[in-house]
Amino acid sequence: MKYLNLLIKPASSLCQLRCKYCFYADVSENREIKSYDIMDPQTRSKVIKRCLEAYHEECEITWAFQGGEPTMAGLNWFIDFVNEAERMKKPYHHLHYAIQTNGTIMDESWMPFLKKYYFLVGVSLDGYKAIHDSVRIDAKGQGTFDKIMETINLLKKYEIDFNILTVLTDPLSKHPEELFKFYLDQKLDFIQLIPCLPALDGEKDPWCLTPHQFFNFYDRFFTLWKEEFEKGRYISITLFDNLIPMYAGIPPQQCGYLGQCTMQNVVEADGSVYPCDFYVLDQYKVGNLNKDSITALAKRKVTKRFLEEKHRRSNRCDHCKHIAFCHGQCKRMNVCYFDEEYCGLEEFFDKHGREMRRIAERIKAKS
Repeated sequence: MKYLNLLIKPASSLCQLRCKYCFYADVSENREIKSYDIMDPQTRSKVIKRCLEAYHEECEITWAFQGGEPTMAGLNWFIDFVNEAERMKKPYHHLHYAIQTNGTIMDESWMPFLKKYYFLVGVSLDGYKAIHDSVRIDAKGQGTFDKIMETINLLKKYEIDFNILTVLTDPLSKHPEELFKFYLDQKLDFIQLIPCLPALDGEKDPWCLTPHQFFNFYDRFFTLWKEEFEKGRYISITLFDNLIPMYAGIPPQQCGYLGQCTMQNVVEADGSVYPCDFYVLDQYKVGNLNKDSITALAKRKVTKRFLEEKHRRSNRCDHCKHIAFCHGQCKRMNVCYFDEEYCGLEEFFDKHGREMRRIAERIKAKS
């Protein structure tokens, strides 16, 4: 079976929130055109056609919509996308849909559509109300927690698959107990925890996660997670979902643990394609689906150059016994894991590696 994944930005960098750490706002500020506005119908049709014509055999195609805030394109935009895709597909095309949203625009009118086409919905929620409302604010400076919880409750009501994306900022990393309790109380079992990154220019800010805080948070968070695991409740956490299976010989989900970048096919609203969501920058533009095929994009020199770029490394990497697991991590995110003198991921492996191996063996024995 062949697989094709695209990350599409139907509303480019447009967003009605003013999150204090937004990485895509930083990305868009570092290119000639900050926003490409809403993807027009012609480009939308071309994106669909390019994907479907890429394979003439059994294949799975996943379209994941992100932003900015993708729902700013409007519900009808997504209805038109899916209707056209379902009309154009062949019997051997198996289509999947996902969307990452801040959850403030979606209302009940979205739910039947999301349910009908089995959308996987990612909702951005930075934990409990006090910490969330301190960073994820609207244009008036107001917190958004209550509105997002309304959306989450609608997703539960309609039994739509969803997960929570929490950006692990430096302030939030100081409260692992409160965050874990919030997830338990709200019965949120599928969590993407991603580190808050510094700006592309490397300038530190109050929000970006440091290597020491990475370890301090996960040291405690893993212990809390393990207690629930021992009770028979598995809570999906990004870091643990990647590391634990690796002890059983299962490849990681995140490309950062592979030691090399992979082509992610990020599509901006004008049809331009980039290799990674962290690098939707002019110098990394691979091509445009209005005129280029999926196959042609993969062969471009800029694609090859990006995939072969050297990663930042720490002096500790040369002598680390865990290097076969992390491979120096993602070249954009590894600043949150290590510096020249210290690696939080290394310390986490040292302290909890044996326990993760034991858990991996237990899970494998049951499967």
